[in-house]
Amino acid sequence: MFEKLIAQLKAEKMRTIVFTEGHDARILEATSRLVEGGFLKPILIGNADEVKANAAKGGYNIEGVEIIDPATYEGMDEMVNTMIELRKGKMSAEECKAALSKGNYFGTILVKMGKADCLLGGATYSTADTVRPALQLVKTKKGANLVSSCFIMVRGDEKIAMGDCAINLSYEDSVDKEGNVTVTAAQKLAEVAIETAKTAKVFGIDPKVAMLSFSTNGSGKGGTVKLSHDATIVVKETAPEIDIDGEMQFDAAVAPEVGQLKFPGSKVAGYANTFIFPTIEAGNIGYKIAQRLGGFEAYGPILQGLNAPINDLSRGCNADEVYKMAIITAALS
Repeated sequence: MFEKLIAQLKAEKMRTIVFTEGHDARILEATSRLVEGGFLKPILIGNADEVKANAAKGGYNIEGVEIIDPATYEGMDEMVNTMIELRKGKMSAEECKAALSKGNYFGTILVKMGKADCLLGGATYSTADTVRPALQLVKTKKGANLVSSCFIMVRGDEKIAMGDCAINLSYEDSVDKEGNVTVTAAQKLAEVAIETAKTAKVFGIDPKVAMLSFSTNGSGKGGTVKLSHDATIVVKETAPEIDIDGEMQFDAAVAPEVGQLKFPGSKVAGYANTFIFPTIEAGNIGYKIAQRLGGFEAYGPILQGLNAPINDLSRGCNADEVYKMAIITAALS
């Protein structure tokens, strides 16, 4: 998978990726590999002396890599003015400057201002600290009601997609001040399914989407059964090109003898490779079971619905994961 993504990046215009934690040894090791590969241009955020000292200590080659220190950046006033405008009076100049002194905000606004194509953070920042600046500055793309995530799971030549396993705790109707529903919970989950199917295609998966539940084709009631069922209908109406069925149990999604018995005639039941969970509990547990017991490598969370590729690392990540997530992030730009 990564050989294909690298070949794709080499064939296209050189992309620039921002690392928000330029001093971190894992980031520096991954940057050294990217420098050697020559298919992606890294920018490291941090104090230049500290970054260079840490690179030298680890024996990592970052020669020629741009290092930007928010404390000495000459374009800070322009950044502050841009952020004031984007926040629409919600933050003062002082508050914006304080936020931009941090790598997560500084790196995000580099992407917003077109000085970088994509961003990867979270080696030391929490998921919230990566997503919040993205929502405030880069914002969701036109028509998107939420940001979601998916994991690409790889085991040998087998690839599957799972969403949302990291961002949305649950799905509820959005209402206006008068109490009118503006976006239904089913529309939100349907959006996760559509975006995950799009992400799956980037990684060479021909998505067959299963909307998961503890019920298959009306066999159970209660819980999130109706949510998964209704979201399936929304996807079929708004994105009929996607092969999707639901609601269905996991065995019906992956085992043809079960899926075709419980969901006869379905193009997806028994053959699914893209799995949409009705809550974050189910999604997070599901991908970790696949990772730890199923032998899949998990790449993500890959954020979906933003105007630019911005992705989050696990704080427990290693340098190889940083390197591979950088490739994934760049491939999405």
